[in-house]
Amino acid sequence: MPGFGSEFERTFANHAPMVLAALREIGGTDTQLRRFFDHYRDAKRLTPFGSPHARLDAGNWTTALGRREREPDLRLYFAAEVARLGIDGALRCHLPVLAPGIAASAFHALMRTAYGVFRTSETDVAIALAYWAATYLPLPPSTGAPPITADPAEVLRRVASIEALHHLPLHELLWQNIRDAAAVPDFAPVVDWLEVGPDTMAAMAATGLVLFAATQHFAALHVVTGLHWIRLLAPHCNAPVLQLMLRVFWQSVAALSGELGFPSLPDPDTVERWRRLPVPDWPEIRAAAAASFDEHDISLVFSAGAEMAVYGDPLYRVAAARRVGLIGDYAR
Repeated sequence: MPGFGSEFERTFANHAPMVLAALREIGGTDTQLRRFFDHYRDAKRLTPFGSPHARLDAGNWTTALGRREREPDLRLYFAAEVARLGIDGALRCHLPVLAPGIAASAFHALMRTAYGVFRTSETDVAIALAYWAATYLPLPPSTGAPPITADPAEVLRRVASIEALHHLPLHELLWQNIRDAAAVPDFAPVVDWLEVGPDTMAAMAATGLVLFAATQHFAALHVVTGLHWIRLLAPHCNAPVLQLMLRVFWQSVAALSGELGFPSLPDPDTVERWRRLPVPDWPEIRAAAAASFDEHDISLVFSAGAEMAVYGDPLYRVAAARRVGLIGDYAR
């Protein structure tokens, strides 16, 4: 996989390195892995990775932030850093700088980093950090204003009242919609609305799951999976950096409100009814995902199973079964 570009046409993210790992985790066979990769490589027309141009070091690597053309140079820099510091050391050293740009490639750089950590692969982590730096997407920074709520869902409800967001044109790429929403002046205070503390990740996971269960929306899927990825990185950063990642992640989710259609979340009774729906168990769900050519089926099913193991919410299984077509649309 290092020989292929991190992105392909129009900056779409190359999911193959991560999805192949997820496919293996949900029980994919060697034949299924090869079948998926051959299809993905040809359908997406993956391109070779580029060549470096100029050396970067500890004193100047940040000059390449957000510059996709410098990814080959960044890859060499991070390969040396991971070799020098190890995975944990490289993450602790660089995540404080990269965390404010967690929306890089609409969380796909975060995804690649998390999977590198999951696989304990120095090569994968170096590649991922270079990708994160090259696609770094800054959003309006915190001003230190006092928070309004500890409820992530309340942030989304309040964002829906920002009139200017309702008039933005939507792009095919999520990161471009995040960028455009973040540029709206009335959106700038959103970063400080949420009180971030020890329980915030669990609260975000619960809200993201309900959002995805209710909408089955492509952007909402990335909320569920993105929180799994942050959880994988959490042991490799201190509390302030983790809180910063969570704050900017939810700010980025709020920036996708227009993409999501400014949805209203279902009431608790409806959600509880969904939790009690009869659905297939995980082996059948994983088998359906493993047979799919859709990279997001595989990614979602792996992350949903991992998150349910942590949080215990059966809605993960219901939403995953719906995603892979094993049950009908319960949200109608």
